[in-house]
Amino acid sequence: MPRYLIERTYTVDMDDLPTVATRSKAIGHYHYPEIVWEHSHVVVGVDGTPKSFCIYEAPNEEMVREHADRLGDHVVATVYEVAGDVSPDDFPLTADPG
Repeated sequence: MPRYLIERTYTVDMDDLPTVATRSKAIGHYHYPEIVWEHSHVVVGVDGTPKSFCIYEAPNEEMVREHADRLGDHVVATVYEVAGDVSPDDFPLTADPG
């Protein structure tokens, strides 16, 4: 199944993010059971606005956007389809580059 990275900017402050995340989980569970929320990285932008980069498994981008629209309290900046994953373990060390 395709995976997506969703870049979001929130319209609530950091203190309200747990409420939004709980609502997101419930919306997925009750209305979009095909979607799997893998994890999110939450950051604070230079202007103090909370942002997140969330990884979801979903049948298609349209369903990801429908879930986001139903959630509210944020703006989706970009949705990317994940082409693959890499980690440092995928690149073994060879000779010292100098």
